[in-house]
Amino acid sequence: MTSIRSPQQLGDALRAARKQLGLTQPQLALAAGVGVRFIVDLEAGKPTLRLENVLRVIDALGGEIQLIGLPAVATGDRSDGSDNGA
Repeated sequence: MTSIRSPQQLGDALRAARKQLGLTQPQLALAAGVGVRFIVDLEAGKPTLRLENVLRVIDALGGEIQLIGLPAVATGDRSDGSDNGA
């Protein structure tokens, strides 16, 4: 498991995974349904990329994100982000 603490570390890890799988940036972009420029920016550690697309790239590489050290949440427990005190 790789510990990621910065956008640059994420980019480095995803580039290494892509290369290990023998994929070019255009091939990965096609597989993930994103643009080549997005892959370039992601691998460069750009900190302002759309999370949805980052997750698509991780999935296309066969990876997953696990959060360690946070309180457990029941599966299917989705919050709409509102906290109206009710």
